[in-house]
Amino acid sequence: MALDRSKTTWYSLVWVLLVVLTRVHGAAARPNRRDWDSVIRLPTEPVDDPDADEVGTRWAVLVAGSSGYGNYRHQADVCHAYQLLVNGGLKEENIVVFMYDDIATNDLNPRPGIIINHPQGQDVYAGVPKDYTGEEVTSQNLFAVILGDKSKVRGGSGKVINSKPEDRIFIYYSDHGGPGVLGMPNMPYLYAMDFIDVLKKKHASGGYREMVIYVEACESGSMFEGIMPKDLNIYVTTASNAQENSWGTYCPGMDPSPPPEYITCLGDLYSVAWMEDSESHNLKRESVKQQYHSVKKRTSNFNNYAMGSHVMQYGDTNITGEKLYLYQGFDPATVNFPPHNGELETKMEVVNQRDAELVFMWQMYQRSNHHPEKKTDILKQIAETVKHRKHLDGSVELIGVLLFGPGKGSSVLQSVRDPGLPLVDDWTCLKSMVRVFETHCGSLTQYGMKHMRAFANICNSGISEASMEEASVAACGGYDSGLLHPSNRGYSA
Repeated sequence: MALDRSKTTWYSLVWVLLVVLTRVHGAAARPNRRDWDSVIRLPTEPVDDPDADEVGTRWAVLVAGSSGYGNYRHQADVCHAYQLLVNGGLKEENIVVFMYDDIATNDLNPRPGIIINHPQGQDVYAGVPKDYTGEEVTSQNLFAVILGDKSKVRGGSGKVINSKPEDRIFIYYSDHGGPGVLGMPNMPYLYAMDFIDVLKKKHASGGYREMVIYVEACESGSMFEGIMPKDLNIYVTTASNAQENSWGTYCPGMDPSPPPEYITCLGDLYSVAWMEDSESHNLKRESVKQQYHSVKKRTSNFNNYAMGSHVMQYGDTNITGEKLYLYQGFDPATVNFPPHNGELETKMEVVNQRDAELVFMWQMYQRSNHHPEKKTDILKQIAETVKHRKHLDGSVELIGVLLFGPGKGSSVLQSVRDPGLPLVDDWTCLKSMVRVFETHCGSLTQYGMKHMRAFANICNSGISEASMEEASVAACGGYDSGLLHPSNRGYSA
């Protein structure tokens, strides 16, 4: 009996030694601790391995979809995101940046060559690669980059997401939007179904393991509502639902306010919420789900939806259990930070994304007291902008009357489909209706994108393109359709 006990003790010691040696060898030979999964653990051994799912390469696509100094915040958001990812260990060669790049050296920038994303923030522009700038910031180039198709890229660095089946991809977009579309500084808009089709192609090619997408834009939920599949291994969060605005923040006169020399907003509520969350937590401990709930709370302005929006999620929500570092990387400086949020409880002062342009122009006007000619010119620009907004609103309303009658037009154009249904049944029709309208009534601009739902409802009602053209001509006949096209408008210092 004593011999049996001796043997048992010996076997146990050998077993423990083998486990320890195997783990030590695994750690030395394979920095990727996912390989430890093949090791048999003792029943009492705890399993707490934040690196267990780390395989492959992290890739990222960062998109600022606007231009002009009044939209400073979008490029500031994207530059900040780049710095966050690089600090997290992502390599520049695996991050593709789209931005017009007309902010840092703009005559209106009080700190030439510097961009900040917070009132007390550091420069986030330094080192950001100029992959696709100016006229290269297009939907077509974005799609080619995501698909890893260098042959379809026009201009730029030629960098694409050349990802493999075991890789993870993070996509972040910041700009204006409207129902079913995201803005781009160069036409055409980025339409929801086109974007979903690209994601489907990327999935079919086996070009990634999982993907996470963050979208900052008005009505950004409409880009995915009713059309985002759950089986693409892609998780999406958006700054707003399918019917509401997103918000700019850190604007002149707000608390906290930008440095006094700044005349434009520095960031967007949803964007600064997720980035400031990431920078204040250990992303090897914080999950995608935890960040979603923290950002959702802050972007709602702590349930003050009159000055906030509903952060939404779409696609494969199983991904939310994963740790954020798998997509955003891990900054060693945060190793002792808490694993999840809870301390950011300050309500934010904000401005509707579509009105941030007017805030910027008003600041220019106010600060031109010693330059009468400049002040007069800015006042004309403000008047022209407001006039064009009224023209767009009135034209869409009149088209509704002409197509559906005075008692029904408004209700048809403004109707919202039930949750889970896509914005429009025929996306080709939507593009056609927008094209007809802009031909006769002028550019929608970043403000007029809010009317995309009206055009979608015109399609859903079975209206023909010929009838739409007739109504547009009647509503806008003689109007200069080139007025206020994004490429024709600029602001001088």
